[in-house]
Amino acid sequence: MEGKAHTFYVEKSPVKYFMDEMHGGNSLRSTTTLANEKERERVYDTIFRLPWRCELLIDVGYFVCLDSFLSLLTIMPARVLMTFWRLLKTRQFKRLSAAELSDFCCFVVLACGVTLLQQTDISLIYHMIRGQGTIKLYVVYNVLEIFDKLSQSFGGDVLQTLFNTADGLANSSPENMRYWLWRFISDEALAVASSDILSLPITFYSVERFHISAFLLFVLAQNILEAEGPWLENFIFNALLVFLCEVMIDIIKHSFLAKFNDIKPILFSEFLEDLCKQTLNIHSDGSKKNLTFVPLAPACVVIRVLSPVYAAHLPYSPLPWRLFWIFILSAMTFVMLSCLKVMIGMGLRKHATWYVTRCQKRKLHSD
Repeated sequence: MEGKAHTFYVEKSPVKYFMDEMHGGNSLRSTTTLANEKERERVYDTIFRLPWRCELLIDVGYFVCLDSFLSLLTIMPARVLMTFWRLLKTRQFKRLSAAELSDFCCFVVLACGVTLLQQTDISLIYHMIRGQGTIKLYVVYNVLEIFDKLSQSFGGDVLQTLFNTADGLANSSPENMRYWLWRFISDEALAVASSDILSLPITFYSVERFHISAFLLFVLAQNILEAEGPWLENFIFNALLVFLCEVMIDIIKHSFLAKFNDIKPILFSEFLEDLCKQTLNIHSDGSKKNLTFVPLAPACVVIRVLSPVYAAHLPYSPLPWRLFWIFILSAMTFVMLSCLKVMIGMGLRKHATWYVTRCQKRKLHSD
């Protein structure tokens, strides 16, 4: 059975056609469709709700990384010194706990990484890469970017293995002490080797916001050493501009990803709740993947870059007087970093407590 043919009428009068268009309703009806309530919510999620929640998650994660970084430079050395002081004071070697062994491992890895970077001339490597014609510089950057991601993941796995071995060594029986000791030494050697690998890519290329802060710190150190004339205002302006551009890029990127993958803003709130629980050391079965950040490589690079700044301000005096000023500058730096660590750590815990309590109340009311 053939369908009934439609009869189409074409207006021949231009004036009447124009008047029909004027009274025909929506002028864009031929190229757009009417949106329903779901589409309206999707638009508001993409433009307003999702960027805000995503940026909040990134900012909290940034301060969690900074807190871990400061812990490595303040809490860990202090704990190592306290352990050595206790051993020297009592003159009795007792089996170290898992936490003390972990601190000792991190200290050894950090010292080896800094020593390696002190012997490495990054500018010479850069000019060697630019001077040869076999591999283009942008190819090296892309390779290092991928290698950086793989190395960070591998470094986290290595440290987890090392801490697990430290726990086993601390709680092992005398019969199994030799086995756990050899396992601990091998894992420590692997951690040192991985730190040497991890320290190099991060100096070339990284896109994380914490690494951008480290790069800006490198620029600041270079300006202190070599800049002439008033440069601080220009540096602050450029640093704020870099951070603003990074924020805009993250907002646009995550908005498009959420739009095309149908990701709801509530998902970022759930990630933030899990991050706050991780800050409070609350372990739950239904939590998403925890934030993994190994600050050893950034710490090695920061110490390597800031060492010339301190060396340039030391007096050219006899060795005892020079050692005295090294001690004074180190003590002042330690106190400032410790104060910053306390403020950030307490602020994170206060925010995490408030946010987790808020989420629990919302879930209670929704049930």
